[in-house]
Amino acid sequence: MIKRKEFIVGAAVGLALATAATAGGLIDWPAAHAQPSGPADALLVRTQGQPVFAPPPGAPMSFADIVDAVSPAVVSIDVRQSVDTNSLRDIPGFGDLPFDFPIPEEEAEPEQREQLGSGSGFFISSDGYIVTNNHVVANAEEITVRLTDERELTATLVGTDPETDLAVLRVEGQNFPFVRFETEARPRVGDWVLAIGNPLGLGGTVTAGVVSAYGRQIDQSTTPYVDYMQIDAPINRGNSGGPTFDIHGRVIGVNSAIYSPNGFSVGIGFAIPADVADRVTRSLIAGGAVQRGYVGISIGPVTEEVREALGLPAGTDGARVTSVNVGGPAESGGLQFGDIVTGVNGEDIVDANDLTRRVGAVAVGETIRFDVLRNGRTDHVSVRAAARPSAADIRALNAPNEEIDLPEAGSVSGQPAFGLSLRPLDGETRTQFGVADRVSGLVVTDVTRGTIFARRGFEPGVVITRVDNRPVRTVEDFERVIGDLRRSGRPSVLLDLSYRGQPTLQIIELDDLPMADSVSGG
Repeated sequence: MIKRKEFIVGAAVGLALATAATAGGLIDWPAAHAQPSGPADALLVRTQGQPVFAPPPGAPMSFADIVDAVSPAVVSIDVRQSVDTNSLRDIPGFGDLPFDFPIPEEEAEPEQREQLGSGSGFFISSDGYIVTNNHVVANAEEITVRLTDERELTATLVGTDPETDLAVLRVEGQNFPFVRFETEARPRVGDWVLAIGNPLGLGGTVTAGVVSAYGRQIDQSTTPYVDYMQIDAPINRGNSGGPTFDIHGRVIGVNSAIYSPNGFSVGIGFAIPADVADRVTRSLIAGGAVQRGYVGISIGPVTEEVREALGLPAGTDGARVTSVNVGGPAESGGLQFGDIVTGVNGEDIVDANDLTRRVGAVAVGETIRFDVLRNGRTDHVSVRAAARPSAADIRALNAPNEEIDLPEAGSVSGQPAFGLSLRPLDGETRTQFGVADRVSGLVVTDVTRGTIFARRGFEPGVVITRVDNRPVRTVEDFERVIGDLRRSGRPSVLLDLSYRGQPTLQIIELDDLPMADSVSGG
């Protein structure tokens, strides 16, 4: 279970990365300028694979000099907010508390209670800017920062970016010790890292470990623009937002989450890489918000099953366009439903998450060149990126249709096909099944028991919008495509579906479909 929440009634925390500082400014110590040695001795490498420099003498025998240098830049963060007692039931992680906590019965006028939380952070400038996690300070009414010299300062929130789980605070004052993000070099998997933070309220705690992996995608629904770095330096509740350093005292990421069955460290932690954190925090300081490129499409993965069902060449990577927003940049530029995006601006796309991050990194107004597979041919589409709407606006745009009372199975007649009863979408069926005007295809009116469609959960109201990437308007269209695929020897077919306005897909093995239309839904 991925844990994020820092509050006392919440679940677990993550980790972060930082660089070295001394009182009054950025640290400058001899080992930080060590010259490169031979590639076999170089502990750090650039992304391109070139040696950067050897580790400081003595590492990993002791990290004490590094800790002495950088720890003054690390702070503990205490957060206070008021919540309704009745809302305690809805606080993430509340049910995991190891003790009984009485919850009052519902009242007409809920009592306000104080909720406290804690996390970590670090200075990135001498004039008081502090980096932490968004989930540490979200909805905070009061934020207090505790320094290593025991001073307590009130912090103001400069800006947050929930989609990378980053936030920037500021405290009044000057000459704070600070650290900087290292964006050019990074440790290899297996290299040492240090985490310093405020686990379980125990400020100033140091732990050591190694880089375990790169490119972890732990929660694409909430942080789609982050490929996390995995580390095994022990971190617990309260470490979130704090730094993890390389052995030169440089910030290489921001701690954000742990994977844990019990809410405590089991050696699997995740940090936001320094290049992402640096770019986002600069934007937050400059304007209090982050602008990302946006083209207005929904995408899905190209799995081995999808490749087989669509007859794509083996090894085809990328992302499949599952919907195109009406009036959006992608529609204007010519991207189409069913396109397989394989490249952006001349660079190959690995998967759907990669495409999301590539588009998000594009400046507003910049033209993006997409390489796509369409109907078995390679094509190129240019789209001018717009500004990404807020998360709330996107949720509203993708919200399902309002709940309606669907007709019971069999109460609306349809033409039988392979164990489904289907009807074309028209004014009558749209009203009966609550289907929006933008959706086209065949609506399921009944499903025959015992068929593959029944086992896969098809039910009245599901709309088949495409079969093998081809739009279908009539039952004859549906049957013709299935027949073509069978004659071609294709083992399966991909069906694009819409239910209550939400796009999805199903891959159906053709051997599981009856050879004739004798199976009907009545």
